[in-house]
Amino acid sequence: MRFLMAVFLVAATTAGADPVRIAPDMMSVTVETPGGPVEIMRDQDTDAVITGDFARIARPCPSFCIQPMIPAPGVTPVGELEMLGFLNDPEVMVIDGRVRPDYEGGAIPGAVNVPYTEAADRLGELGCEPDFDGWICDGDGVKSAALYCNGPWCGQSPTAARRMIEAGFPAEKVYYYRAGMQGWRMLGLTVTE
Repeated sequence: MRFLMAVFLVAATTAGADPVRIAPDMMSVTVETPGGPVEIMRDQDTDAVITGDFARIARPCPSFCIQPMIPAPGVTPVGELEMLGFLNDPEVMVIDGRVRPDYEGGAIPGAVNVPYTEAADRLGELGCEPDFDGWICDGDGVKSAALYCNGPWCGQSPTAARRMIEAGFPAEKVYYYRAGMQGWRMLGLTVTE
């Protein structure tokens, strides 16, 4: 009888499990995308695990070397909650700095794909004005950039940040989400497919 009571209590607890929230007071965040609104939330399957390429933790260095938290002086490192806030902030553009095939394989909803090889040439999308020697990025209409790529071992968004800064973009307007898609997926957050 005692065993049956214990089984019943475990089953009742599992059936009424609390939802998997982003934060204690945040279940989801809805962002506008070119395809319409997307609700970002964590996977509600408490048995879910990360699979596929993003589950791989051992990649040869070079070129898959662990990236620093700050890829260039003046850049601010951020986490998932800051990235979620940036997605609805008109003053910030969330930029996926990966090559197009990686972006097409799944991205943060609402992010704009600016491959790291194009980052210094597309500063006009952030409000900068072209100049003979690069870009002028000091006006009030210049947005901040929140960059990410594949994860802590991916050098694409750090390279994009450095190239943007070299072209005239202010380092203090660059945010870097080092955990990237590996961290985003690890937390079970919504990904575009």
